[in-house]
Amino acid sequence: MSVALLWVVSPNTEVFNFFGILDSSRFALGNRSSIRAKMGRKQKRKSCSLSTDVKYSSVGSSGLGSETKFSVLSRVVANPVGEIAVSSEQKVYDVVVKQAALVKKQLKSNGDLDEPDIVLPGNLSLMSDAYDRCGEVCAEYAKTFYLGTLLMTPERRRAIWAIYVWCRRTDELVDGPNASHITPTALDRWESRLEDLFQGRPFDMLDAALSDTVNKFPVDIQPFKDMIEGMRMDLRKSIYQNFDELYLYCYYVAGTVGLMSVPVMGISPESQATTESVYNAALALGIANQLTNILRDVGEDARRGRIYLPQDELAQAGLSDSDIYAGKVTDKWRSFMKNQIKRARMFFDEAEKGVTELSEASRWPVWASLLLYRQILDEIEANDYNNFTRRAYVSKAKKLLALPIAYTKSLIRPSRTSSYSTRAQKTDSLTSKV
Repeated sequence: MSVALLWVVSPNTEVFNFFGILDSSRFALGNRSSIRAKMGRKQKRKSCSLSTDVKYSSVGSSGLGSETKFSVLSRVVANPVGEIAVSSEQKVYDVVVKQAALVKKQLKSNGDLDEPDIVLPGNLSLMSDAYDRCGEVCAEYAKTFYLGTLLMTPERRRAIWAIYVWCRRTDELVDGPNASHITPTALDRWESRLEDLFQGRPFDMLDAALSDTVNKFPVDIQPFKDMIEGMRMDLRKSIYQNFDELYLYCYYVAGTVGLMSVPVMGISPESQATTESVYNAALALGIANQLTNILRDVGEDARRGRIYLPQDELAQAGLSDSDIYAGKVTDKWRSFMKNQIKRARMFFDEAEKGVTELSEASRWPVWASLLLYRQILDEIEANDYNNFTRRAYVSKAKKLLALPIAYTKSLIRPSRTSSYSTRAQKTDSLTSKV
């Protein structure tokens, strides 16, 4: 399952080896399918609901309600030994709160930060070479987004390129041509390499660009680690019992990109929104993009033995895995898909509220991503919900038409009386340290 990056990109697996991710002397090799075969079935858990007054600025619960902002029944799960676990939504929300607090703390103390010297690998003498290479990769595989980044300040532009390349390389680990050889040990080593680059010890020139980026901007390592955890889920899990499980997966592989990017994108000085609320909007965009990926790729994923659809909602619609594998469009399937598309659009709606709060130079590429990815849902409908044998895509003509619309939307300034906020206290506007 391809990661839905904050920007629009269709992964091209031919560049996998060029990125230098796999090296037989560094990564243990194994068979992906055999790993799944060794996994035992999970013990069935009993669940209950606990009503709280928590309000999420991103869509909560099943996301199928009539409003985009509503009180959430924070689900608690009792495991066999009687321990209580919070819902996936609450886990993710806690990460958002942590990231917003960290940014505020770092911005206040940015003059006192102990920044490690970046040790450049090999013969690389100029950091600009590393960033230029990241820009070349972004330009080749994410053309629309790349054009949008050219409107950003040079520092932000290069930082976004570095983040993009790291996310792409991480995704390629489980979706590239060598995916069947990736083991949990390989991902553990990739995470160790991540920790090294955050400490100023990059492995290669592409790592060096990201290492420099996290030195200059208040970017935390947790979303990066969480994305790697999403790759681990792809190795061990192919079925999702409910939306709570699917939501956590979507956060890991896509929502994390939003959390990585916000510190670089920056929040407009005119924004009255809280830092936390803008993070939530970025999270919502990542979730929306990944849900769209899932709905677009149902047939492709099924042929790989994977179903990224909530099992309980399939059952409620009178459907089962056998219907997915059969790939027949029925009235039941159309009804089911309408609800799934409705939920994805609710996340897009929530994301839109935060884009205007970003710094002016960062809005256009994000608006372009949002509008173009959202149109994929329209194309699924136009295909009569046949996502088994037909791949929904946005034509070049429609992409071109969307760009000036995105640019026009990017010119809208934040409201000075913005009501877009969360339960958190208002924080300082988010800017970079450069």
